[in-house]
Amino acid sequence: MGTEQQAKRTSGTRRRFLSFVTASLLTLGAGAAFLTVPSASADPIGQCTATNGAVVAVDFGPFGGAVERGCDTTPTTGYELLHAAGFTTEGTVHDGDAFVCRIGKGSGARHPAPDKEDCVLTPQATAYWSYWIASPGQRKWTYSPLGAMERTLKPGDVDAWVFGGTDIGGTKGRPGFTPDDVRGLSTPDPTVPTAPPGVPAGSVDVPAATRWIAGSLTDGERVVDEGATTANHFLTTEAVFALAATDRTSPVARKAAAFLAAPAQTDAYAYPSGKDGIPDATAAARLALVAEATGLDPRAFGGHDLLGDLVTYVCPRDIGDGETVDGCYTKGDFRTAGYADGQAMAVIALVNGGVAPPAHAVSRLTALQCEDGGFTSILIRSGGACQSEASATALTTLALARAGGHEDAVQRARAHLKRSQLPTGAWPAAAYETTGNPAATAWAAQALRALGDETFADAGASWLSRHQLPAGGFGFAEDDTDTRLFPTATAAIAGAGSDLVALATKRTDPPTTPPTTPPVTPPAGDGPDLKKGVAYLTHPGRLVQGRYYEAGAGTGHADYGMTIDGAYSLAATGMDNATLRNIVDFLDKGGKDGKGRGIQDWTLVGTAYAGGGSIGKAALLAEAVGRDPRDFGGRDLIAALAKSTCAAKTSTRQECAGKGNYTYATSVFSQSLGVIAQIRAGETAAAAEPVGYLKSLQTPSGAWVSLIGEPSAAEVDSTAMAAMAVDLLPDAASQAAVDKALAWLAAQQKEDGGFPGASGNSVNSAALAIQGLSLDAPRYGARIARARAFLASQQNADGGFTIAKGGQPGSDVRASAQAVGGATGVSFGTLARSLDGTTPQPLPGSRVTASAPVIVTPGEAAGSAGGGTGGGDLASTGVQVTGLAAMAAALVLTGWAVTRAARRRRGTTGGRA
Repeated sequence: MGTEQQAKRTSGTRRRFLSFVTASLLTLGAGAAFLTVPSASADPIGQCTATNGAVVAVDFGPFGGAVERGCDTTPTTGYELLHAAGFTTEGTVHDGDAFVCRIGKGSGARHPAPDKEDCVLTPQATAYWSYWIASPGQRKWTYSPLGAMERTLKPGDVDAWVFGGTDIGGTKGRPGFTPDDVRGLSTPDPTVPTAPPGVPAGSVDVPAATRWIAGSLTDGERVVDEGATTANHFLTTEAVFALAATDRTSPVARKAAAFLAAPAQTDAYAYPSGKDGIPDATAAARLALVAEATGLDPRAFGGHDLLGDLVTYVCPRDIGDGETVDGCYTKGDFRTAGYADGQAMAVIALVNGGVAPPAHAVSRLTALQCEDGGFTSILIRSGGACQSEASATALTTLALARAGGHEDAVQRARAHLKRSQLPTGAWPAAAYETTGNPAATAWAAQALRALGDETFADAGASWLSRHQLPAGGFGFAEDDTDTRLFPTATAAIAGAGSDLVALATKRTDPPTTPPTTPPVTPPAGDGPDLKKGVAYLTHPGRLVQGRYYEAGAGTGHADYGMTIDGAYSLAATGMDNATLRNIVDFLDKGGKDGKGRGIQDWTLVGTAYAGGGSIGKAALLAEAVGRDPRDFGGRDLIAALAKSTCAAKTSTRQECAGKGNYTYATSVFSQSLGVIAQIRAGETAAAAEPVGYLKSLQTPSGAWVSLIGEPSAAEVDSTAMAAMAVDLLPDAASQAAVDKALAWLAAQQKEDGGFPGASGNSVNSAALAIQGLSLDAPRYGARIARARAFLASQQNADGGFTIAKGGQPGSDVRASAQAVGGATGVSFGTLARSLDGTTPQPLPGSRVTASAPVIVTPGEAAGSAGGGTGGGDLASTGVQVTGLAAMAAALVLTGWAVTRAARRRRGTTGGRA
């Protein structure tokens, strides 16, 4: 897991994942589990209002309880709100109180019970407490970008905790109850209706649906209508969408896409006026989406640049008299589209393909919105006769949400879809109908799930499951007994939890042509101010006598993962070796935090829970500063890594996902840390199996996924980290794997230079991407420069960095450590900083000798953490350093020399020069 994602789980007060909860105003599911005040000792709930106090709700539904709520009239942090509201919490042995592993009410039992979760290590992603927040006036939950200890509350804030699991990014699984439910508002918001109550649970049998779809293809590549001899291109594209949505590497989907990409087929479908004529916009958009969903290039598909042609033939003006000229009806139309589906698909295809659609082509969609908030399927003029249809509303909403800039229209459409859902859970094809329609229901479920309205989408999927035919498919109507491909394909996509935007957002394969931007060495000063960044990280209110704390010095539990992250950043810059020495001595010489815990209480070396990622992270720090990893903190960390290498997959949760996996290394990030530490220690043979296991996790696209042993998507952080690990191996296959990873990384960069992470346009991910791309700085110099400029744009006046662009303002320690280290251009594989000439720094009120670290005893006052002490989103096993050699002139030369020394073998292995 990348640093950002791992942190959500290595600090229970950091981001949490939420299980699905059926929503009605103050109830759960079909039962009557009401929100209640947890105990008499809590502040009376009535004293917390929209302008006074904060309210928290904890859902004990998975344990047979209700949703309990309470408040704090003088709130400070989300963590304190829990306790002031009458709840009790318990942390983990590995991370201390900072990870909320169990929650209880008053003097009652805490959940989950010890026999279900031992709370030694980080719980698995499918079963732990997730943390959601809403600011005053907000009616939608946000997956918290900060942990509860770091979240500073304002009057009117509301929090929610639910036990369960969802996807890594927190894009799914929002609470089934609303922030207004938690606030206790008596009148529900009419624009946010509740889902149909009492709808039985159910899900689409997606494998059966896709088997039917695949079986309907002639020669496994095309749909041919009964009695016809030529392909039905429209239905063939539908088949590709469904198969790709359920399996991005589906060989059947790729074979059908290859058929459509044959020039004769592309011309026949999308260029009926001739190869050089105006294309059929809807067909061209559908083919472009097929390309994007299967890893092909929409700019070189069937001999055409589909995206370029779509942009070229956008109507430049209003015709004005209701006529059509050259396929144009009004300004912004994609010529010949005619209907909302073609216009919307063209917008989605362009955005997903990295081409900005003309603004008037996007705004043209808003003219199709009816007074009730829905969208019509016909490309009417603004103000024309308008009749909402669920399918058109869903697809147009997906397009507008993907393009951005029209949030009001999206929210109106979202509310319309929720209002128009029938009591059965289905949607009708048109607003005036009273029976459910499979295709309309599938489209509406796709859109609402993408917008976070899981309960409504689940109700739609449940209805679909009850109307799936024995063969696995669906009919055109709810009482149809004949299986049809169009509704079956749409239902399969909805059943897979995907949508047309998501299935075509990222290519499965990297670009066939590597970036050709000439290398650029950015001038000094174009990136963040590293001197100010180091000053922020070493401020005594944040770095307290050699360690960081989850929420400042008052928590008692030092955050050892974040402490090592800070040490990495100081080692990368070399700007404060004395403070770096102080951190290293604290860790190496037996220093204890306010709870009496040392570094080995975090690595758990010598116990049944020894974590390969934590051990590797500590060992790597020792190697980076010239200490002996075989005797660091009183332990032989290299031997511990060898001992923690799994011989086979185990049945014990999280212990071993496979042969070569390190024990309890549940993320690619953790596995990479151990590999780097072993290789740097000269243990290449011992690292062979861990290396092989790490390589096996690389996807065909070149990227690495985040989690090990459970489903997760490819991500920037893990790909960058794994590339740094594999780059230490000189063989041609390893270098080819790195090349492929870097090409994938480069393709993820946003226009502003940032990179996507779990928190959005992430500082953490941008810094790690710099580290990864710097493995081949000559090729990716321009991209590195843009990423460094992005980091500079996220640096605050105090020298620290925000977690993500547009996110919660203020500096965050963990994000700042990654940004400072990442901007230097030094890979973890080569990070080295001599501590010669340094001595431990005496701190106020402490006695320090050359051999003894500063140690805080329980109850010791360590001072205020000051602003921005939060933990943010780096993993406890998420190392932070690397990037472009281009900060100041000296660092440019130093970083470049280190990077080139590590890659000198390329001249003899046929790789990059």
